[in-house]
Parts: sequence; structure tokens; C-alpha cells
Amino acid sequence: MQEQRGPVRLIASDMDGTIVGAGNSISDRTVRAFRACRDAGIDVVFVTGRPPRWLDPLRERIGHTGTVICSNGAITYDLGAGKVLASSLLPLAQMFSAAEVIRDLFPAVTFAAETVDGIHLEPGFSDTGSTEILGGIVPRPLHESLNGQAGVAKFLARASGILPDEFLHRVAPAVSSLVATTHSAPTMPLLEMSLPGLNKAVTLADYAAQKGITAEETVAFGDMPNDIQMLDWAGHGYAMASGHAAARAAADFTAPAFNDDGVAVILERLLGDRAGAAEAGVR
Repeated sequence: MQEQRGPVRLIASDMDGTIVGAGNSISDRTVRAFRACRDAGIDVVFVTGRPPRWLDPLRERIGHTGTVICSNGAITYDLGAGKVLASSLLPLAQMFSAAEVIRDLFPAVTFAAETVDGIHLEPGFSDTGSTEILGGIVPRPLHESLNGQAGVAKFLARASGILPDEFLHRVAPAVSSLVATTHSAPTMPLLEMSLPGLNKAVTLADYAAQKGITAEETVAFGDMPNDIQMLDWAGHGYAMASGHAAARAAADFTAPAFNDDGVAVILERLLGDRAGAAEAGVR
């Protein structure tokens, strides 16, 4: 396929490993590129596995006040207003059924759950001393801490002594009737589960449709297995050269590596093509 040459009306980007690095850093070049897209009238939406409470880099560095699709598509969030616009929650009964299946496969597995309001941790899920970083949350059995909740945005399973991809390949088929399963941590065996059929692409497609924007008018960026459906849906999906092999295999295009400001490189090229087309139209 050729790179985007038609109109670009929507830029959809993952965060971690795509534009956000260690310490929530975003390069100056990337900041300038996204601001230039916004100034050019292109709609920008960020599509992340992060929950709403972890979006500060977008607000503080890029100045984004628009929509963010969070928790792998489970939550649509207005960053400027600090408001949840929509959510698709996994019922607790399905979540606990999936937990039983996973525990049969991996008896030492531990679980956590993201709700619209925050995170709930089982004892042993987080590293010793890290609960302070999570806001002083006291780990409790999920049957207790989730009592009264309508459902969860994202269900998490953590194991040890197994590679992330192997953990995914062992668990996903066993729970496919109960949850959709993916992962986005490069080195940690941490699975992310949500409502069956839900992923980043589903919610992004709904967002685009509401704006009257087609997949062909959308450029998307991502780096991990939880980005695969989004990269496939977008008319022009770019996997990071530094990303997971599965994401690179699924995408039609490859952006330069994260450390080379790959997203900014592509956005600058797209904006240059857009400006050139506009100039040609005037002549």
C-alpha cells in the first residue's frame, strides 16, 4: 500500500511506547507535531490502555483537552472537562468466571480490576511498597472491594516465570467466551481483559462515525498487541519500528522507532503533503 495521500481528518495515537516514554516524557518534537495537527484542523484522539487518572502527560505536555479513549476502549473520556462520556463494562460475574479459569491454569496468578473510578488490587498483585504509588490503596479480595460495582472497565491478571506472549497465548483461548484478552507490557506477564468484542478499534470507529470521519481518513499509531485491531481498522495504520512483532506484522506501515520520534516523523510528512496539496490547489 502507498502511504496516505488523501485527506487526513483524524489522527489516533497510542501513548506508552508510541509517544510516551519513561517518566511520562513526551519529546518536544512530538509535542510540536501534535499541536501542528490540531492547528491544521485535524481531529486528534489518543487511544490508550491507561485509565483516565493517568492522562496528565497529554494535558500538561501536548495541551490536549479533547477526547481520550481509555482502558483499551472501555472508557471514552473528555480530558478537558474531566468527564466520562461513555463506558462499556465487563460484568462482575463474567470477570470472576474468567478468574477461575485463569487460576486453574496458573494457581499463583494475582488479579486487579479497573473501574470507572479507580483500581482495586488483590493482595500480592503489586510489588512490595508500590501501593503507595497507587494512592495508598489497600489490597483486598476483589469479591470484597468490588461489591456494589456495576462492572469493571479492565480486568488484569499478573503471573511470574512466564513470557508475556506465552501467558497471553495460554490464557486467551481458555477465556474467549468470557472476556477479550490482550497485553501491552513489553516484559511483564500482565494480561488486560475487557468485555468480549471490545478493543481500541471498536470505540475509535464509533468516535469517528460520530464525527462523520471514515477509516480511510484516519491515521493511527501503536506499538503493542492491544493496538493491533486499531492499526488494522485505520486506513493507514503505523506500527512503531521499536514495537512488538505482532503489531508490526498487523500494520500496513511502519513508523520509525520511538527513540527516533517516529510518530512526529510521520506527522510532519503528512502535514507537509497536506500543505503541498493545498498550495497546488491554489495555483
